[in-house]
Amino acid sequence: MLMKEYRICMPLTVEEYRIGQLYMISRHSSEQSHGGEGVEVICNEPQTHPQHGLGQFTEKRIHLSSKLPSWIKMFVPRIFYITEKAWNFYPYTITDDKGDDNLEAMLTVVIHLDILSDKIPEKHYEQKEDLSSWRSAKTGRGPLRAGWRNESLPVMCSYKRVECSFEVYGLQGKTEEFIHKVNIRDILLVGHRQAVAWTDEWHGMTLEDVRRFEKELQEQTNNKLKSKHAQKSDQCGKALSVFNK
Repeated sequence: MLMKEYRICMPLTVEEYRIGQLYMISRHSSEQSHGGEGVEVICNEPQTHPQHGLGQFTEKRIHLSSKLPSWIKMFVPRIFYITEKAWNFYPYTITDDKGDDNLEAMLTVVIHLDILSDKIPEKHYEQKEDLSSWRSAKTGRGPLRAGWRNESLPVMCSYKRVECSFEVYGLQGKTEEFIHKVNIRDILLVGHRQAVAWTDEWHGMTLEDVRRFEKELQEQTNNKLKSKHAQKSDQCGKALSVFNK
């Protein structure tokens, strides 16, 4: 099992991030789901944690067969997906700083992602989502400049601790590193850029508003994926277990 912690600073308040992240995840998942690949939501429901109280549990399948390199395709079924389980006991997370806290000394792999300057795959680039030219009409924020996290108000940091497990002898280490580098990093970086770029679309929504939006898009996305998979063979998918805490 390979665990990494990603830290992503955002020019938002914690409460804004709560709404913006839910909006972004739903829309991003919908836009990236086509041709039988994308994000299928298996479960999304309230859950009570003995320590943190009422929160939201989600389980998703990220279908990505065509995105696998040839050395993985040789060993996995034609229908391949990652299983992601997430427990969101909002705001049970350390977010009110600039990403400098050391949560646990045992964590040796900490990756800071910069939504302004870190490169994303060319296929995901959109001029209107470029934060160096973005400006929010509703909040007056933007564009972002080099060193923005030390100057921006508001500012917060999202901590994403992700455990990836692929227990296949001879392929485990290489595959887990691939999933972190090509899948998890890109999803987090692109998604958080979009959450900021789409500020004027979600700003002002209530939690109830964004939950309705989330439910509507999840149903649309699941229907797209199920329709496409029905045309394929019923070969079982090989699941990776990814736990996003």
